[in-house]
Amino acid sequence: MRIAVVGLGLIGGSLLRALAAAGHEVAGFDADPGTREQARAAGFRIAGSVPEAVAGSQVTVLAVPLPVLPRVIAGLNGYDGLVTDVTSVKGPVRELLTGRRFVGGHPMAGRETSGFAASDPGLFDGCAWVLCLEPDETALDDWLLLARLFTGMGARVVPVTAAEHDTAVARISHVPHLFAAVLAAQVGTDPLAGALAAGSFRDGTRVAATRAELTAAMCGGNRDAVRTELRRLIGELETLDGALDDAPSLISHLRPGETARRAWPPAATTGRSEMSEIPTLLALGRSGGWVTSVRDREVVTMRPKSDRNGS
Repeated sequence: MRIAVVGLGLIGGSLLRALAAAGHEVAGFDADPGTREQARAAGFRIAGSVPEAVAGSQVTVLAVPLPVLPRVIAGLNGYDGLVTDVTSVKGPVRELLTGRRFVGGHPMAGRETSGFAASDPGLFDGCAWVLCLEPDETALDDWLLLARLFTGMGARVVPVTAAEHDTAVARISHVPHLFAAVLAAQVGTDPLAGALAAGSFRDGTRVAATRAELTAAMCGGNRDAVRTELRRLIGELETLDGALDDAPSLISHLRPGETARRAWPPAATTGRSEMSEIPTLLALGRSGGWVTSVRDREVVTMRPKSDRNGS
């Protein structure tokens, strides 16, 4: 398959490498001349513009930050291939690409490092890769084409709507980035705290090393969901504050987190084949399940085990 990747940072560069390793014919483009030279030096065909990169491709992947997308999309005028993206917020991207053959995507495979030099063809092995399904909007054949492509690279494809995605990632990615930034900043002004910081600080602040511009674009682009979840969590922290003088009460508030974290990630059931239909796929994603492979219009799915019924 002929595939274009626009944007060659960590995700786009890793995707370029992974697609090439899987035998696809790939072309790339990045607005930064230095990045283009790095990618050319690594042996890839790199175009000098967006229109040149996408010419003749069947699929184009947009791997640029949300603020840059409108300018990149302008370079797709006349392009009739399938477009997907890797942006960490889906609602605004869906709006920008209304009227095109488009399936929103988001591989949950980020790292605190960035740039083409950090790219890794194995980055997507085992990762959850969201592919958005909008009833009465998404062409199922287009969705299946991308699901086949990304499961072929080892990813677990999760079908959800854009709105469902944005709420979920606000909870497990965007707000944690904000919390990590605030926690990490403490050691910049408190040398003693920096000297004593150990495992809990390291694990709780890893993503604070992400470039501030990337975190700002990610959280700002999903501001409504982030604001809702941020306020909810602040309320829960205030509840913990009120329970500090009462050990039994504090334990009862802490126990759900302990239980949930010990059970994560959940064990999965054995894969089973199912015919692909949009309502069935959306129900799969909402239950925490995913697609592991695609053959024609049949998908192999996995679901988390339920403690209630063992399946």
